[in-house]
Amino acid sequence: MTTLEVDLPESLAKEARAAGLLAPEALGRLLREALRAKRVQRLGAVREKLAAEPLPPMTPEEIQAEIDAYRAQLRRASGA
Repeated sequence: MTTLEVDLPESLAKEARAAGLLAPEALGRLLREALRAKRVQRLGAVREKLAAEPLPPMTPEEIQAEIDAYRAQLRRASGA
């Protein structure tokens, strides 16, 4: 568990406290929601970049090479 100390304007702190937003559970929920929004924002930026600069399609041979490499990696990881 991490302890935070936050400096807020008195009026904001009073209103947030009255609304129950300074409770640990509420702060946790607010932070999780903000983090989720940031992830969605980053995902949107990546999607826009990919749409502007699409990757060329893979050939069947390239796909098979990727599958083979993945399977070899699994075999090495399992000690086979």
